[in-house]
Amino acid sequence: MRRGRTRLRTIALIGIDGSGKTTQAHRLADALTAAGRPATYRRNASGRRWLGRVAQRLGRPDAQRLVGRDGVLAVESVLRWLAIAIALISCLLTGRTAVMDRYSACQYASIRAHGGQRWERLARAGYRLFPTPQVTFLLAVDPAEAYRRIERRGTDHETMGWLTAADTAYRTLPEYPTFVLVDAGLPADEVTEQIRAHLTAWLPSGVGSGPVPQSFDSPPLPDGPPVTPVAQRSERGGIGPLVAQARP
Repeated sequence: MRRGRTRLRTIALIGIDGSGKTTQAHRLADALTAAGRPATYRRNASGRRWLGRVAQRLGRPDAQRLVGRDGVLAVESVLRWLAIAIALISCLLTGRTAVMDRYSACQYASIRAHGGQRWERLARAGYRLFPTPQVTFLLAVDPAEAYRRIERRGTDHETMGWLTAADTAYRTLPEYPTFVLVDAGLPADEVTEQIRAHLTAWLPSGVGSGPVPQSFDSPPLPDGPPVTPVAQRSERGGIGPLVAQARP
């Protein structure tokens, strides 16, 4: 009931590349709008792919060979900060709910995955200005499956080493216990239903469901500390139904 009287301002979807964040964020924004709670999809990219393309045009294999690790982290942190700031200001002015495809936790995880821990303190100081989303969904995916999906879509490339490091980084963030874990290895419709189940106060049943475009969503959840949702492993080692429990 308290949620029903509260305005839903910000929802974030986070996770490693290939976890299906973009597909689910688009669907969630559409479902909220259809439910009478206008929402806007916002993609808060760090510019890493853009920087990588620039590096290749200049004859370097990747962005890190062009500007160094610290340079990459600096560019990422600034560009993502600007993207989030613009998204929040836009939604504040329009009164729409911001559905964030990536948020500040993504930058902290990127910094950890790069091994630049000293940058994390600086990033947290700068990102402290932003409000904590009312709900943050972590779309969990096995790095090997994420790698297959990225290769299948053919628009970019990530190494297994990077995906594994990023997966570990998310699970070691101090905010991890506050995330709502989503088993993104299920079919896209079922992933959407997990998200909707946690937002029942804002999303009446039947709103926003429908055919899903092809996406690259994710499989088994890694072991980690206790979190709000509960995933049960089957005898075959897979992940059973995910139960999303609403916090008071």
